[in-house]
Amino acid sequence: MSVSTFVLVPGAWHSSSCWQRVVPLLQAHGHRVITMDLLGTGNDHTPLSQVKLVTWVNQVVDLIKEQETPVILVGHSRGGIIISEVAQRVPENIKLLIYLAAFMIPSGETVSSTVLERKNEDSFVYHTNGTFTIKTDKMVPVLYNTTSSEWIERIPSMLSPEPLNIFSTPLQLTDDRYGRVPRAYIECTQDNAISLTLQRLMRDKLPCKYVVTINADHSPFFSAPSELATGLLDLAAKD
Repeated sequence: MSVSTFVLVPGAWHSSSCWQRVVPLLQAHGHRVITMDLLGTGNDHTPLSQVKLVTWVNQVVDLIKEQETPVILVGHSRGGIIISEVAQRVPENIKLLIYLAAFMIPSGETVSSTVLERKNEDSFVYHTNGTFTIKTDKMVPVLYNTTSSEWIERIPSMLSPEPLNIFSTPLQLTDDRYGRVPRAYIECTQDNAISLTLQRLMRDKLPCKYVVTINADHSPFFSAPSELATGLLDLAAKD
């Protein structure tokens, strides 16, 4: 069995702690796993007013360049736009892109222009410093609807505000760079944040080499860690 290096990029509001149930399952199979707090999130205290999409892309690019071999780059939710831009920058350093219930959008488009369903618009609180958070009473129904109560109790302390500008930044991707990196998508069938319909519409625009289906909410790292790890391991074994 070949050893892969996984780099796991969290989605909106989440820090590296969201991967804590998945990391040991991947490591148990001999793989290297790298997680990070994106700048301004988790234990990193960079002011979010200084954070733009390129800030996070630069951070992930620098980390990937430090690795000895091409990595498997995983992005959850909003993390999908980060891994797309990273692949555009350093395609030679990435073995596989894995979108986990993530935004996978074409060049020139934004997350805001991709979200066709506005059913969750009233779920957010917008702050004067250009960030937003999810309302406490909306967290479970939107993000954790199949997550056990034991884990739901731990989650609020792991969350950070999110810079709003990230969602209106258009991606700049090309076929000869981004397009040459193989893509996989892990869809979540009970996702109330990015619906299964939208997940599949995005794949219609940007077809993937592999698709894995998990019967879980938007946060399978909490609700279905074993199934998620199995999906990641299966994908790692394919190339």
